[in-house]
Amino acid sequence: MVEFSLWDIVSNLLLAARWTLVLSLIAFVGGGLVGLALLVARTTHKRGLQKAVALYVQVFQGTPLLMQLFLAYFGMAMLGVETSAWTAAAVALTLYSSAFLAEIWHGCVKSIGKGQWEAAQSLALNFGEQLRYVIFPQAARIAVAPTVGRSEEHTSELQSHLMIS
Repeated sequence: MVEFSLWDIVSNLLLAARWTLVLSLIAFVGGGLVGLALLVARTTHKRGLQKAVALYVQVFQGTPLLMQLFLAYFGMAMLGVETSAWTAAAVALTLYSSAFLAEIWHGCVKSIGKGQWEAAQSLALNFGEQLRYVIFPQAARIAVAPTVGRSEEHTSELQSHLMIS
């Protein structure tokens, strides 16, 4: 039987914690960027785009993260795309995070009153300027708490799936 010293256990846990933090950071930054793009797509006035983003969010929120990790790794291999486990995990976690962040931020944008949208239109701002100068600054204040709460929840989910608790 193999025996491990206390130092072996502690060093392996520290190494695992380092990779957990790196993957969490990649998932949060990547998910934030993809989530922001999804948010912009969802707030446009194009019905098809809104429905596509809603479907994306439903799929990634409705399937277990572990299944998404398996599909990212084994599914890409079945399609002929050779990838490392770390790359597959980073892609799966980014897509998973983006769905949740897009939905959180969409709720924050929806909470901005209709009068603010009308005021931005009356200033002759185009849609991108309306979002950038009027809507997003107000929604950002509302979004801080749920975004931070989601990132903490995401880190604990990641730890449980990677068995690094």
